[in-house]
Amino acid sequence: MDLFKALILGILQGATEFLPISSSAHLVLVPWWLNWDEPPLIFDVMVHLGTLVAVLLYFWRDWLTLLRAGVHALRKHSIQDPDARLLVWIIVGTVPAAIAGGLFEKFFEARFADPAMVAFELVVTAGILVWAERLQVANPPEDPLDQNATVHRIGALNALIIGVAQAIAIFPGISRSGSTIAVGMWRGLPRAASARFSFLLSAPIIFGAGVKQGLDVLLGNVTLSHNLDITLIAGFVSAAVVGYSCIWFLMRLLQQRRLYGFAVYCAAFGTLSLLVALLA
Repeated sequence: MDLFKALILGILQGATEFLPISSSAHLVLVPWWLNWDEPPLIFDVMVHLGTLVAVLLYFWRDWLTLLRAGVHALRKHSIQDPDARLLVWIIVGTVPAAIAGGLFEKFFEARFADPAMVAFELVVTAGILVWAERLQVANPPEDPLDQNATVHRIGALNALIIGVAQAIAIFPGISRSGSTIAVGMWRGLPRAASARFSFLLSAPIIFGAGVKQGLDVLLGNVTLSHNLDITLIAGFVSAAVVGYSCIWFLMRLLQQRRLYGFAVYCAAFGTLSLLVALLA
């Protein structure tokens, strides 16, 4: 793997992990379009760590507040504090994806080998985004710009439902951020508040995926060459910088704009890729 490919794949991971256009679809379809070999597993670990760093840095104040509230709740044996409850909702929302990934890992992995199916599922992502926007127009939320109050009122049931959406997004082509933002909107959250909860919810699952891949690497006794060292650093840094920038961009965009632009992109790229895959 050369430095150019590492930078491109790191940028793709950083951008598509948080924009609602499916990182898994792009990491399957772009190398397929360009006839690139699959990157080594250790590279996947590094770009996932890059996106984890991005979401932790962007929301570092939130995470400090949540962790302090969690420690206080453990000491007091109470979750009356809204921040402690939000931390619990994040844990609840993480459970479905953790269970699905653990039980059906081989099933999901097999789907990554089929570009046509990945492309079709990217078109499904477009439909999910349009569905969410149509629902929000029909039932506009209260306080559409109040991210903090709305996220703190999310509740256990909504957290679990959004978590199920995150689990379904293990399918390559179904955007994790897109599906969780869309389901949050369906449950009455404004776009920006739904995106905020989606990003907070992403940190545990990205961390878990990175740990799992890291263990696979260690058990495989991977040794690194000098060239691979450079590409790993390039992938990590590009994923972190682009990921942070895309969180910043999307959080501001969704305060005023809708998801239709992302839906059009997913539909266009997914349909084109599907046609090429079927005709190849």
